Amino acid sequence: MEEKQIVLDTFKNSEKPLKAGEVAAITGIEKAKVDKIIKELKKTEEIYSPVVCFYTAKK
Repeated sequence: MEEKQIVLDTFKNSEKPLKAGEVAAITGIEKAKVDKIIKELKKTEEIYSPVVCFYTAKK
């Protein structure tokens, strides 16, 4: 599975917003890569930030 999809699924399956570091710990993908993927997902509006530095998938 593509890393971008893994990160998106992690947000979708979480009951609360997550930080990039938490996503990195859950997925095993390095944090720098997670940060880059988060930036891409925000650009395509698949995720949003309800609180500074925390992200969640759009419903």
